[in-house]
Amino acid sequence: MGGTTGQAWSWVQGEWMEGNPPIVGPLSHALWLSSVIFDGARFFQGVAPDLDLHCARSIRSALAMGLAPMVTAGEIEELCWDGIRRFPKDAELYIRPMFFAEEGFVAPDPETTRFVLTIHEDPLPAPTGFTACVSSRRRPPPSMAPTEAKAACLYPNAALALTEARKRGFQNAVMLDAIGNVAEFATSNLFVAKDGVVRTPVPNGCFLNGITRQRVIALLRADGFTVEECTLTPNDLFDADEVFSTGNHAKCVPVTKVEDRAFAPGPAFKRARALYWEYAFR
Repeated sequence: MGGTTGQAWSWVQGEWMEGNPPIVGPLSHALWLSSVIFDGARFFQGVAPDLDLHCARSIRSALAMGLAPMVTAGEIEELCWDGIRRFPKDAELYIRPMFFAEEGFVAPDPETTRFVLTIHEDPLPAPTGFTACVSSRRRPPPSMAPTEAKAACLYPNAALALTEARKRGFQNAVMLDAIGNVAEFATSNLFVAKDGVVRTPVPNGCFLNGITRQRVIALLRADGFTVEECTLTPNDLFDADEVFSTGNHAKCVPVTKVEDRAFAPGPAFKRARALYWEYAFR
């Protein structure tokens, strides 16, 4: 997830507003009952990889939450580029389209759907990686939460996992699914490599099949790697040769430790990151 420091512009009700404009009140459904979806894309060094896919996913998420988008994915993408031009050409930006409901009781009133696009400065993290522990928090199954959407209401659970991890001295958390298999990190998707084969949890409805995740899988396969989407257990992490992460905020970074098992950035991670950067600038 992106931070909120530095310059920021938001498209609100047909105009660009600087800073952090107030857009909801205490009676707004979004604030009271969490009818908020968002997506995240990146702009850096003059490129915005897969921006069109992120805009399209924001529409799908809104529909999955019972909202009624009033703009198209193409219109959102055009607004993104308009907003990007308000920043220096060398800026590193986080791009966040959002939909939410203004009214409704428990269920949102789709006719009151609002759209906001926020773009703010947020430097890409250095690819130094992070440590993680296995969290006691679980990802909910699709029968218990709107997991098909990138919904804001899903993130407090991840926040609790991060808080737990940080109290234990780790930077991130491995979250399991309802039956104890590996789902993802609290903030990104998860990959392991063993004997040259790359593996990643198969999407089972409890976590987002990330856009950067899908891109890295395709790039590695095209480069000759065997990439398996399969069931992974915590023991598969401890037995791996390397572990790495993909996500929009940091793109592709190594994992240096899971519980007490240390890892070094390995050849699969290094190739995945190099391939992603080649893709971004081609």
